Amino acid sequence: MSDHLTDQLSDAPAAAASPTQPYAAYLVGLADDVLVYAQRLAEWMTNAPQIEEDMALGNIALDLLGQARALYPHIGAIDGTGRGEDDFAMQRGERDWRNVHLVEQERGDFADEMARLLWFSAYQVQLQTALGRSTDAVVAGVAGKALKEVRYHLDHASLWVVRLGDGTEESHRRMQAALERVQPYLAELFDDDEASVVAADLGVGVLPSSLRDGVVEQVSRVVMQATLSLPESSKWRSRGGRAGIHSRPMGYLLAELQHIARSYPGATW
Repeated sequence: MSDHLTDQLSDAPAAAASPTQPYAAYLVGLADDVLVYAQRLAEWMTNAPQIEEDMALGNIALDLLGQARALYPHIGAIDGTGRGEDDFAMQRGERDWRNVHLVEQERGDFADEMARLLWFSAYQVQLQTALGRSTDAVVAGVAGKALKEVRYHLDHASLWVVRLGDGTEESHRRMQAALERVQPYLAELFDDDEASVVAADLGVGVLPSSLRDGVVEQVSRVVMQATLSLPESSKWRSRGGRAGIHSRPMGYLLAELQHIARSYPGATW
């Protein structure tokens, strides 16, 4: 995110003058989702199937990182703590993170990533569209820029899913298997927790459950074009990320993300 845009967003007024807002916890979940997924996508640098894809996934990661960087200082301003982006990203333990399990899962093969990116980007398109009407001017401003970016993310994932699904017998099989592996982590995206209910009641946020139909419709169109099929609901599903309960990969991800900052506390660069 450019410094100019960051300055513009930081100067925008919050929904109210009070230094503590009850919807801060909701925004933490949104920011954590995109920061953690940015970290996972960055792992594709030098590992993607072609150099152009290294760059594409790196740029998508930077877009998501920009969302987090714009939200964290605003959260620190309205939750009464005054924390900045480095405090949120580098100084919290695993139980303090509020991201869904989908974004923290380890990097699989390329088909796995395109399945995950397809679902997450479709969710982000619906989410950012709704947040553009937020009563919090900072949230609405971040959403306005993010919507342009996540539409590209969705297009990018869609092209790959179609290319793989409607390609060779082997690529079709692997893309279908990837959709099935992602399936158990999707329902959590649409769970209405206490924080989202508060934010929606205040007009700042949106109930995740209200996004489900639009997301499924978008993904279904891509899956059909790719000659694939949406898997049936799985017997097991993830839950608890918004409450700070995470899966095994999260601790390893944070160890890598936070290593330098924790090794040299207070350092600047």
